[in-house]
Amino acid sequence: MRWTEEQLAQHLARHGVPSNATHVDTSQPPFAVPPDKPGGGRLALGRLKTGEMNKTEAKYAEHLKSIEGTVIAWSKFEAVKLRLADNTFYTPDFAVMLLDGTMEMHEVKGFWEDDARVKIKVAASLYPFRFKALKPIAAKRGGGWEVEEF
Repeated sequence: MRWTEEQLAQHLARHGVPSNATHVDTSQPPFAVPPDKPGGGRLALGRLKTGEMNKTEAKYAEHLKSIEGTVIAWSKFEAVKLRLADNTFYTPDFAVMLLDGTMEMHEVKGFWEDDARVKIKVAASLYPFRFKALKPIAAKRGGGWEVEEF
C-alpha cells in the first residue's frame, strides 16, 4: 500500500505518534552501524541454525560422553520439543536418562535471557521430568559445570 505524506501524517496522528517524530531512513537496514565501529559495522544475524550446537553446548556434549557410565542414555541435540501452550514450545538441549530411569532435561546456557528462564520454569511445572540448567565454570575457577535445578 502506498500512502501520501498527508495520509501517513493522519494515520500517525490517529495512533498517537507526535508530529515531530523523526523520519526513519529506510534506505539503510535497521541493523546498520557506522563503519568506524568495531567489526566494520557488521552485527551478528542471529542464532545458529536449528540443531546446530554452539561451542558451550558442544563442550557439554563432550562432558556427557565422558560420563556415559553414570547415565543410561542421552539424546541428540534438541531432539525433544515440549508444548507449553498454543504456539509456544520449549526445546531442551539434551534429554538425559539416569541409571535409575529418571529423565532429565538439560539446558546449557552461557547466560540467561528472561524468556528462556520463564519457559524452563513453565516446562518444569507441566512435565514429570527433572529440569537442569548448566553453566560452564571458568577454567581459572576450576572448570566444570554450575548446575541449577528447576
